[in-house]
Amino acid sequence: MISTALARELREAGLAWHPASGDRFQIDRPELDGDIFTVSDLTIESHHYPTGTVLGFNGTTEWALDSVAVEDALWLPREDQLRDLLRAAFRRLDRTDDAYVVTAVIDGDERRYESVSAPEAYGLAVLALLDRVRA
Repeated sequence: MISTALARELREAGLAWHPASGDRFQIDRPELDGDIFTVSDLTIESHHYPTGTVLGFNGTTEWALDSVAVEDALWLPREDQLRDLLRAAFRRLDRTDDAYVVTAVIDGDERRYESVSAPEAYGLAVLALLDRVRA
């Protein structure tokens, strides 16, 4: 799983989230930083309205929380989602003794993004790709 800090950087860089079943997220408030939720057709559903997307909490499993606007949620993309976001830029994932390394081609250059977890390495590569698009 990627870190909260990297998830925030990805959001600030323009990564859009369209909630789907299986997606993990946090409610973006410091007091809820350690709580991770999963969109599910049974407990947390994504409701799309003309005014925006709301994540509805069904039942009583999630305290008394009824819903939260998607803007107040922080998406924690999975490894496969991050790899898909890289698309044709992705070259390979390697494992060293203490790290995972994602190799991607950005601006015609082959670049390496290293972290202690594969999802975080993918996230760093996606962030670099988004930064290139914004530049």
